[in-house]
Amino acid sequence: MVDGGFPFPMLSDAGGKIGSIYGVYDEAGGVNVRGRFIIDPDGVVQAIEILTPPVGRKVDEAIRQVQAFQKVRETKGAEACPAGWEPGKPTLEVGPDLVGKVWKVWKP
Repeated sequence: MVDGGFPFPMLSDAGGKIGSIYGVYDEAGGVNVRGRFIIDPDGVVQAIEILTPPVGRKVDEAIRQVQAFQKVRETKGAEACPAGWEPGKPTLEVGPDLVGKVWKVWKP
């Protein structure tokens, strides 16, 4: 699906043990509901996406989000990656001056 594969771990949970912990295991159906969890190197869940079967996922968006979380981590939270941010695009400087003014500063 991605040239060279995924540069981060993924897993399958046929028995539903992990899905039960994350609240996505459907006991009646014996399967996990589609879920994507982005977990940082410290083990903190940074993003969750749960979808029902009729709606598909977009791998490019998952990769973009991982890159955004990596950027925020790299800057130790001093920069934010707004909606639609892509690597190489400007970020936002986090601080009180940004509150309520994101759309004055961010022009995608």
